[in-house]
Amino acid sequence: MKQTALTNTDSYKLGHSAMYQDGTTQVYSNFTPRSMSHFNVPDRYKADKKIVWFGLQGFLHELNQVWKETFFDLDIDTVCDEFSAFVAPFCGPNGFDVTRLRELHALGYLPLKIKALPEGARVPVGVPVFTITNTVDTAFWLPNYLETWLSTELWKTTTSATMAHVYRKIIDEYADLTGGNKEFVAFQGHDFSMRGMSGVVDGAKSGAGHLLSFAGTDVLSAVHYVNEYYHGKSTFVGGSVPASEHSVMSTESKDEELEVFRRLIKMYPSGIVSLVSDTYDFFQVVTTYATILKDDILNRVPDSMGFAKVVFRPDSGDPVKIICGENIETLPLPEEKQNNLEIIGDWAMDRITQRVSDEAGHGNPGDSEAEDIFRVGDKYFKVKISIEWNRHDKQYYYMDGTEVLSVEQVTLTPEQKGAVDCLAEIFGTTTNDKGYKTLNQRVGLIYGDSITPERCEEILRQLAAKGYASDNIVFGVGSYTYQYQTRDTLGFAMKATYRVTNGKGCAIFKDPKTDNGTKKSARGLLCVHKAPLSGDYILVDGVSAEGEEKGELKTVYLNGNILVDDSIEVIRARLASA
Repeated sequence: MKQTALTNTDSYKLGHSAMYQDGTTQVYSNFTPRSMSHFNVPDRYKADKKIVWFGLQGFLHELNQVWKETFFDLDIDTVCDEFSAFVAPFCGPNGFDVTRLRELHALGYLPLKIKALPEGARVPVGVPVFTITNTVDTAFWLPNYLETWLSTELWKTTTSATMAHVYRKIIDEYADLTGGNKEFVAFQGHDFSMRGMSGVVDGAKSGAGHLLSFAGTDVLSAVHYVNEYYHGKSTFVGGSVPASEHSVMSTESKDEELEVFRRLIKMYPSGIVSLVSDTYDFFQVVTTYATILKDDILNRVPDSMGFAKVVFRPDSGDPVKIICGENIETLPLPEEKQNNLEIIGDWAMDRITQRVSDEAGHGNPGDSEAEDIFRVGDKYFKVKISIEWNRHDKQYYYMDGTEVLSVEQVTLTPEQKGAVDCLAEIFGTTTNDKGYKTLNQRVGLIYGDSITPERCEEILRQLAAKGYASDNIVFGVGSYTYQYQTRDTLGFAMKATYRVTNGKGCAIFKDPKTDNGTKKSARGLLCVHKAPLSGDYILVDGVSAEGEEKGELKTVYLNGNILVDDSIEVIRARLASA
C-alpha cells in the first residue's frame, strides 16, 4: 500500500484543529517511554529501567519523502477535493477545514521543530526521547496530527533495539564468565524474525533495531534500511551464511537424508554452512550421521577468514533440553568416594525426597518410588528409592521408611546428553584459559525456534554448569521475541504538555485518577539534562522558554530540514559505551 501524508493518522485527529481554543498558535508535545512493567525479560536485565532509543532519523527521511510525493508536489485543489471526499464518512462533510491544508501547502515544507536525544542512547523510563512543536502559528494542529504516525513507526524500532540489547547483555555476561570468544558475541544473536513480522517494513525496522547490538541477521530488508538511512554502506552492517531449509533436506525416504548432508557439505568445501537437522531425527544426525561424516567435516578447508564450520540446526522441541540435555545434578563428592555406591545413594536420597516432596505439595502424598540420575565425576548413576508417607493430623510426611533401592552406573542417551555433548564426543573440544570447553571449530550449533531471553540465559547457564564456554551456540532470535511486543511493552506515548493561546503560554498535563500513575504526564516546556554523577538523563518539566533551549534534547529537524545524520557505526558505539 502506498502511504499518503494526510491519511497516516487516526480519524479522531481530523476534528482536533477545530477543537482547540480560539487563538491557539502553538502545541508542544513529547514522546516518552513510561513503563517497563510489560517488558518480559529477566528482572536483572531491566533493573536500571532504561530503553535503547532508535529509529527517528530513518523516520524523518520517510516523513519528508511521503509529504513531498503525496502533498507538496501535488495540485492543492486536487488534494483538498479528494481529501474532503475521503474524510466525509469519518467526520461529516464539514469535519475538516481544508484551509489548514492550503496554508501548509503554500509554505512548501513541514513547519516543525523536533528536538531529540541521540539514537543509541540508553534513556530512563519517564524521560522523553523527543519533543515536537510547530514553528508557524497556523500549523498549531500539525504536531499532534502526526502523533499516530510517529508512534506507530517509533515504538517498535526502540522496543526491538532494547530487546536486542538485553540479549547482548546476557551473552556478554556469559562470555565474560566462561571465556567465550568476545568477537563472536556479535554473531551469537542472529535475527530470524522476518517471516513472523507484520509485513516487510515492520521486519526491516525491527531488524534494524536488532543490528544495533548484533551483526548476525537473515533480514535483508533491515540491512537495506540501515544502508539507506544510517550510512550502512560505509561499514559491515550484518550478514549470514549459506543455510538449508526443510524443503532442501526432506527426501522421499529417511534413508536418503545422510546423502543430502554429504552432498551439501561437499558443495560448500570451505566457510560456514548451516544445515537444518531435525527433519526426521535430530539426535541421529548429531550422533550417527556426524560420526559417518566426520572426515568430510574435518577435511573442509578454511576460507579467507579462517572459517570451515558445519553448523547443525535443530528447529523443534525444548531448546534447553536439545542443546544442553537433561539438567542433571552433580553430586559434590571427593574423588576417593566417587565409586562408593552406598555414599552416592545416601547423597542422592536426600535430593530425590526433597524433589518429590516439593512436587507433591503440602498435605499431599507423593510417589512411593522415585528415581533420578546424578553426575559423579565423569560418570552417571541412576538412584532409585522408596518413600514411606505417614499421615498425621491430615498432613502427609515422609519419615524413616525412606530407603535406597538401587544405585547403578548408566550411560546417557543422546537426548539426555544434549547436542553439545554429542558433538563434543565425536569432534573433541579445546579448553580456554578459564577452564571451559569449546567445540572443535569445524562444527557448531544454532537454535532458532521460540527463543526468548529466559531460554537464552538458561541455555548458557546450563552449558556453563557442564563446563562449556558460551561460544558453543548461536541463537536465532525470531518473531517469538520481536513480534510478541506492543506499544505498551515500554509504555510509549506522545502527549502535549504546553500550548500557546492568545499569546499566553499554558502548561498542560494529564493525571488520570483511575490510573496507577504511569499515565501521569509532564507539564509545560521540558528540558532533559544529565545527572552530574551517574550521567543518566533526567527530565525537568515546567521550565522557561530559555531553559527549554538548553539540555540534551538537540534540534534534529527544523522546517523540513533533517539536521542529524548519524551512521550506524556512531550509534553502535554510543550504545556500547552507554
